[in-house]
Amino acid sequence: MFAESPIKRRKSTRINVGSVPIGDGAPIAVQSMTNTQTTDVDATVAQINRIAAVGGEIVRVSVPTMDAAEAFKQIRSQVSVPLVADIHFDYRIALKVAEYGVDCLRINPGNIGNMDRIRSVVDCAKDKNIPIRIGVNGGSLEKDLQEKYGEPTPDALVESAMRHVDILDKLNFDQFKVSVKASDVFLAVGAYRGLAQKIDQPLHLGITEAGGLRAGSVKSAVGLGMLLAEGIGDTLRVSLAADPVEEIKVGFDILKSLRIRSRGINFIACPSCSRQEFDVIATVNALEQRLEDIVTPMDVSIIGCVVNGPGEAEVSDLGLTGARNMSGFYEDGKRQKERLNNEELVEQLERRIRAKASQMDNAQKIAVAVKDD
Repeated sequence: MFAESPIKRRKSTRINVGSVPIGDGAPIAVQSMTNTQTTDVDATVAQINRIAAVGGEIVRVSVPTMDAAEAFKQIRSQVSVPLVADIHFDYRIALKVAEYGVDCLRINPGNIGNMDRIRSVVDCAKDKNIPIRIGVNGGSLEKDLQEKYGEPTPDALVESAMRHVDILDKLNFDQFKVSVKASDVFLAVGAYRGLAQKIDQPLHLGITEAGGLRAGSVKSAVGLGMLLAEGIGDTLRVSLAADPVEEIKVGFDILKSLRIRSRGINFIACPSCSRQEFDVIATVNALEQRLEDIVTPMDVSIIGCVVNGPGEAEVSDLGLTGARNMSGFYEDGKRQKERLNNEELVEQLERRIRAKASQMDNAQKIAVAVKDD
């Protein structure tokens, strides 16, 4: 029972990263980045496929050398998800991966040399319809901006970004998106707010170098959540010192919590207390692990007692309300005659959740078919 978000998104122009639309009201795309050695083609392909399997819609790959560019050619031929090549300084690498089928170039125009080099990359991007991502980072500001501002500030990040934007504007190239990332939440949020008022292009959100899985997820949720709630952001990456697969999961969880996008099951579960009639925590943990393959948007409430259980179940697709020995079961907000044995909850719930997902998928297909007719 996924409710529509009240958030009004910032208007932006549209670019396409491969088959994925970015901006102009398109769904906020969730992406990640490989952390394998790009020259290890097998490992990189395997990681890209794992990222895509959990919903990753765009994957960035670092291409620091010509050897990595040659490896990128092999990688591109083995995966279907859109790929962004992360390139710094060497314009020749950008030209090479463009030849090999890259879907987006992450390269700052002002960092790749003289105007002739910049123009060669932009002309190639125009010819092959490849967008560019300008990526400003609070940890690598230009020296003159560091001297001007004394330290990274929102204004410093925005000024840096606008330098690169101005170059692309002069070359009549508007197929780009911009990020102004920082590891400090308030610095990043301030920079994105400022940039959002200056350009119409899509914004790529991120709190860079956010930290490990737990702390980084919290920091990203706070920072990205502030921006998303204001309607700012067209695509995002959660930057974690963890498996890139976790970045995708956390990204979708952030969007899900704001009712912006829904992918998979939204478990509504109590933190448990002495009133619980079954082990809520163990039940939810087991179901989350077993049901990661479910992509159907669905609310499932699992509450350990009758205090809040019925209320949550009545607004969920499926709900469980704890009771002694046999717990109450709800579907589409209605209490069912059947009760579930507390000793076998995980197996019983998994079976019912999968059946409900199949039913909802079939209903959606029928609705689409009728609309098309």
